[in-house]
Amino acid sequence: VQLQASGGGLVQAGGSLRLSCTASGIIFKLNDVSWYRQAPGKEREWVATLAVGGYTDFAESAKGRFAASRDNVKNTVYLQMNSLKPEDTGVYYCNVESVWGQGTLVTVSS
Repeated sequence: VQLQASGGGLVQAGGSLRLSCTASGIIFKLNDVSWYRQAPGKEREWVATLAVGGYTDFAESAKGRFAASRDNVKNTVYLQMNSLKPEDTGVYYCNVESVWGQGTLVTVSS
């Protein structure tokens, strides 16, 4: 069972990125999938959850700027991040229950 986040990179403030989370051994449409991030020197924090029924929930810092979606055919979950801010910088992880994927680094320059 593995998760893998990808799509990170360097972007200027105000820009956008779309992160992807792929899996082996996990069917996303049957599981709630969450995104977390860890900024340098800080603890990992929850960013968003995409529930099985399609319900999404976001941290206050992400509301109105981020969106989560799922492609059941590709078994991939996405985190669309718009209007990025320097404080969005960090390593982003996808998570299903106790399974954590390798993160992807997002760097937002001011």
